[in-house]
Amino acid sequence: MTKYSPEIATLRMDIEHEVKRKIRTPYDFEFLAGVIWERLHENISPTTLKRLWGYIDGADTTRRTTLCLLSQFLGFADWEAYVASLAMRTDIESVAFEGEGIHINDLKPGDRVEVTWLPNRRCVFRYMGEAHFTVIEAENAKLHVGDSFDTTCFLIGKPMYLDNLQSPITNHPSPISNVSYVAGSKNGLNSVKKL
Repeated sequence: MTKYSPEIATLRMDIEHEVKRKIRTPYDFEFLAGVIWERLHENISPTTLKRLWGYIDGADTTRRTTLCLLSQFLGFADWEAYVASLAMRTDIESVAFEGEGIHINDLKPGDRVEVTWLPNRRCVFRYMGEAHFTVIEAENAKLHVGDSFDTTCFLIGKPMYLDNLQSPITNHPSPISNVSYVAGSKNGLNSVKKL
């Protein structure tokens, strides 16, 4: 399963709630690995946790064994039991969409949205309608002018999740087609404004 899925985002949030701290620094990942060992007597690498939280680059998918271990840490039998429990919760959707920012309901086709994130990334997107955007300006980002993607909102302090990212550029430095992408995975977006 992709580490950008809503289920895994919720798993990360639940683990942070369980240990009563945000997992953001190398020390936090060492701490979490230690707490998991103390509770379950199972090893999980801090590097694996860093990849899952998006702190370092790595595989975009997470192994089921890792997901089962983290689900067991939260008191569930396995990953499937954890996912099944999500259907019964009422807090997830409201938590996932809280925050100041822009939702596609605030936009009409042709509107432009500017976003920034650390360390010095800036992009401007043109809204094409039906949750679809095109990159029209990009500074210091992996996104390029002409790339297109789908998303429903841009929230300050939250990562920017893009779906169906495509690049029509044939000499693109890293050709992409129909993939998911996250920006600001550690600290979220710094600013969001309609131009």
